[in-house]
Amino acid sequence: MGNMIKNICLGSCPNCSKGKVFEDKGGFFKLKLPKMYKNCTICSYKFEKEPGYFYGAMYVSYMLTVGEAVGLYMLLAYVFQFENNFQIFLMIAATMIGLSVFNMRISRIIWMHLFKT
Repeated sequence: MGNMIKNICLGSCPNCSKGKVFEDKGGFFKLKLPKMYKNCTICSYKFEKEPGYFYGAMYVSYMLTVGEAVGLYMLLAYVFQFENNFQIFLMIAATMIGLSVFNMRISRIIWMHLFKT
């Protein structure tokens, strides 16, 4: 379990734990999405098993986004004690847009590690 969490954080191949899943990490400020390898460069493990394989990763991304938003709300509402919830909403929305590329990348890696065959 600890090795799987380490591999998810590093973005490593779920099969050999040495190869990288993403060729280019992309980024919000680069204005491009991350680019995945089709196969692992070390062990040739195929990342996308079938068309639509990563649709389930959208649920993982949603779970991450909700968790981040709730955590950020608690931080902003209770630590900084904003009176206006609209300010908090704007800050959460800006943060979620900024983290969207990270969430997409990490959710695909989590999905592959959960359903490794």
